[in-house]
Amino acid sequence: MIQQIRKFTGSVYLSWRFFLALGVIALISVLGFFWIELVRVSMVLLVALGAVVFFELIGLYTGRGMTGSRLLPEKLSMGDENLIGILLQSKYTLPVTLRIYDELPLPWQVRDFYHKINLKPAQEELIHYTYRPTRRGRYLFGKLNVLVSIGPGFLQRRFRLEEDQETAVYPSFLSVRKYEYLAISNRLHESGIKKIRRIGHNYEFEKIKEYVAGDDFRTINWRATARKAKLMVNQYQDERSQQIWSILDKGRVMNQPFEEMTLLDHSINASLVLANIALRKYDKAGLITFGDRQAQVLPADRKGGHMLKFQEMLYAQETDFLESDYERLFLQVQKNIRQRSLLVLYTNFDTVASMERRLPYLRAIARKHLLLVVFFENTETGRLISGRANNLHDIYRKTIAEKFNYEKEQIVMELKKYGIMALLTPPAELTVNTINRYLELKARGLI
Repeated sequence: MIQQIRKFTGSVYLSWRFFLALGVIALISVLGFFWIELVRVSMVLLVALGAVVFFELIGLYTGRGMTGSRLLPEKLSMGDENLIGILLQSKYTLPVTLRIYDELPLPWQVRDFYHKINLKPAQEELIHYTYRPTRRGRYLFGKLNVLVSIGPGFLQRRFRLEEDQETAVYPSFLSVRKYEYLAISNRLHESGIKKIRRIGHNYEFEKIKEYVAGDDFRTINWRATARKAKLMVNQYQDERSQQIWSILDKGRVMNQPFEEMTLLDHSINASLVLANIALRKYDKAGLITFGDRQAQVLPADRKGGHMLKFQEMLYAQETDFLESDYERLFLQVQKNIRQRSLLVLYTNFDTVASMERRLPYLRAIARKHLLLVVFFENTETGRLISGRANNLHDIYRKTIAEKFNYEKEQIVMELKKYGIMALLTPPAELTVNTINRYLELKARGLI
């Protein structure tokens, strides 16, 4: 009996409207010291308030209440707006007002999530919201709390409609799908991917397939079209299938945050998209991650299921807080990459001196492979430089910021001097700029 009473009282709440109405009645009662008629008015209002609350209480516990569930994807995409749904159905015979509080994972530090909707009797409603996670890992969603009120809403009844649900945040597979769709529909330029004319590339016949939107009309096979009574096209592939390796530096330099994500996470998203584009270009994609102690290698391949392996390996990567061992990287490249390949190294250099410490190993790798070093612009210094200096302190800060930017430009020039390609890019444009450089190298026949 006691447990039932606790369960009953634990699910019913007085709303702010009740306390506001009670405060107004109390004020009228106090004014009754000056005008005696107001005492009677306050008593009538108090009885009316009690009656309304009583009937609301009966209405909230009449019928079958509420049902609902959270529609949560098994995986969320890091750095993208992910769609999450909440399906609710009213079992009441009266119109109700719902206030929905979803318990988002604690590490996300979101405490103000709130939705308000009105439902008619027996009405079902699907609402959506989006969230952009910025860290990989497994996260636990808590209860789905729904507060139901009827009429004036002096009382609210709480329903907990969903048990705890766990989901995982993976590298940006939504970006992979986006660029894949744009590639299929021949609309990559809409995301900033340049149209690059191929120079000196030969193609070999692969198969005849049914025409889909985006295929080149010049490849239509009219004989096959006549036989099948539908448009058929020839599909070609590059004669040379090359290996494209993404190499991720997991040292402390990659732990710097930009737009709520670390440089490592930006690089993980970019390398996943690059691998998918490379596979669509009939190249093989491989992955090496290295830090101060050990390196992990996923051999270059283009078989079915390879992208899933790529994604799972990227999901498990974490930043080290020491300097990465470039000698270990050189040994891994020597051991695992036998043929000349394109190596895309994601790292970061803030000074020429930090780059020069690693330069001997980079030069050794570049002797046998086409090496592209990708590192990052400091967008904060860019804002300082473009801003206006109003005093001596601002001038000093702008001078220091310009010095940092000049160091980055020097690093690019120094790497080029030794035949090492360099890409200096803002973190937000990393994926687009990396794909553009890959397509440019492939069009020029360098890989």
